[in-house]
Amino acid sequence: MRRYTSWQGLKSDDQGAVAAIGNFDGVHLGHQAILSQVQAISDASSAPSGVITFEPHPRSFFAPASAPFRIMNPETKAHRLEKLGIERLYELPFDGAMAALEPHQFVADVLVKGLGLSHVIVGADFCFGKNRAGTAETLIELGRQHGFGVTIAELVKLDAIEVSSTAIRNALADGRPRDAAKMLGHWHRIDGQVLGGDRRGREIGYPTANMSIQGLHAPKFGIYAVLVDVLTGPHAGHYHGAASIGVRPTFGENAPNLETFIFDFAGDLYGEELSIAFVDYLRDELKFDGIDPLVAQMDKDCAQARDLLAAL
Repeated sequence: MRRYTSWQGLKSDDQGAVAAIGNFDGVHLGHQAILSQVQAISDASSAPSGVITFEPHPRSFFAPASAPFRIMNPETKAHRLEKLGIERLYELPFDGAMAALEPHQFVADVLVKGLGLSHVIVGADFCFGKNRAGTAETLIELGRQHGFGVTIAELVKLDAIEVSSTAIRNALADGRPRDAAKMLGHWHRIDGQVLGGDRRGREIGYPTANMSIQGLHAPKFGIYAVLVDVLTGPHAGHYHGAASIGVRPTFGENAPNLETFIFDFAGDLYGEELSIAFVDYLRDELKFDGIDPLVAQMDKDCAQARDLLAAL
């Protein structure tokens, strides 16, 4: 998959895609329905398939002090889109200039002159341009004027509930990763690099891979059964494990992070890239009166996680 960080100065070979526009946070079933239409039109027209998204997320631009809300970081999103067969990812910079574009300017300058799109697919609730003044119907009319096709994808519902990034965030915040997975069409994952820690887990027989969750909507703090993909390095592969997400209250005040104990694993993962999939919520984060009760509970957590994961 080719990735672009600008809509300006593209070569003709980088233009002409059939592309969906949106934030695609989570790449959930609703997004996947849009992407399936991208692929169908791309195949029929022999044009490359693409996705147009924005970095930073417009919500972060307009409300920089808001609480972290993203389900996926840009790398996780890119990996998921590539797995789904998308050939071009246009990660357009969202800044004051982009926010100020009127709908007709966005279409003429960005979609037509810059990206040279042949066809555009959006959701029925799509809005764009300054003050979100442009709608899906606006895009259809501008497409007629500029000579590109427009397809409006209907919203997807699951058990009569609209599939949305907001509903997925709520499921994760409630400790319901399987409900989130139903809407996502895949396990919710946090990807990132293994960071150096205080090595306290190694001292008590539970060495963990520590990862940052900064900038992400955090799942409910607590203990989870997880699937682990080591993406880089000599230990690359698939594993089972148990993970803690939270502030480690037994050891004082700490910044929230993700710590994963990988079953039946011995090796150094510092600096490697991991992808952690949340399968089941086991219990709340607790503060223990010492190491012994903590280890005893971790023994129980890992036994429970092994049983749950073995049933997948």
